[in-house]
Amino acid sequence: MILMTNDWKNKGCIDTPLPAGIDVKAEIRRLCSEKNAVIMAHYYTEADIQEIADFVGDSLALAQKAATTDADVIVMCGVHFMGETAKILCPGKTVIVPDLNATCSLAESCPADKFADFVKAHPDHKVISYVNTTAATKAVTDVVVTSSNAKQIVDSFPKEQKLIFGPDRNLGAYLNSITGRQMLLWDGACHVHERFSVEKLIELKKQHPEAKVLVHPECKGAVVKLADEVGSTAALLNYSAQSTATEFIVVTESGILYEMQKRSPQKTFIPLPPEEGTSPCNECQYMRMITLRKVYNSLQHLAPTIEVPADVATAAVKSIDRMLEISAKLGL
Repeated sequence: MILMTNDWKNKGCIDTPLPAGIDVKAEIRRLCSEKNAVIMAHYYTEADIQEIADFVGDSLALAQKAATTDADVIVMCGVHFMGETAKILCPGKTVIVPDLNATCSLAESCPADKFADFVKAHPDHKVISYVNTTAATKAVTDVVVTSSNAKQIVDSFPKEQKLIFGPDRNLGAYLNSITGRQMLLWDGACHVHERFSVEKLIELKKQHPEAKVLVHPECKGAVVKLADEVGSTAALLNYSAQSTATEFIVVTESGILYEMQKRSPQKTFIPLPPEEGTSPCNECQYMRMITLRKVYNSLQHLAPTIEVPADVATAAVKSIDRMLEISAKLGL
């Protein structure tokens, strides 16, 4: 056990083989009960991860759930920044991400030290950061947003207030277009949503002319303009469930297809392939690092744990709390 605990600090995960003949899903549930643990999963994780989760949601919902859970252990099945957010909100709880190597390309595109310099160079600006950032970046932020609440939070600032938005240039440009703002944008992007192209979308639309096009605002502006609906993962899910349409082209990470099909089994969901390559789906390689085996091992050993330095957490929690307060006030 001691060797195993030390080993994950080098590897970032515990990925030892499962015991022969084990019913891994049943064992995961048993361990959750035994250790008062809750499993939270993002919509972009694999279907079998979403199946065993206690709660599945987008980044806003996961943060809201983490802030109110009475579990002693949170197993965050998502990428690293999601675990950091949970730990900042719940410093007294054990927070686990089953593979610490599951980073986020968008968060990585915004190094905290460089972003801090950017902020210092514009002292008259308030700082809005997308939740897809490291704790250290959140620490130099006035308020965090998700794609579910970004427009409403941007609108909550006086029109004359100058704003910085980071790190996603595509989401920032989209917000500027729908709010009439001229926010100063950090030049970052998500590697998954950057891979979608207008050409592929037009080609697929020709094959499915009646399909509604659902687009996440992290996509390039030219792709967003072709959408019937633009929104967060939760918004796209709700639209697809409530729409009278029966066919949809989905322009976001393909993990969302599981929940879409679950809610609307009679409908057809067609993932837009990436611009390059032969894969029919556009997947986040980091989300795919979270596996049932790693979840099982993480519950067995209560590792790998997320730790956030106290000074960073103290600064970062202010921007997260403000997001949650504004969201609650607006009923989001």
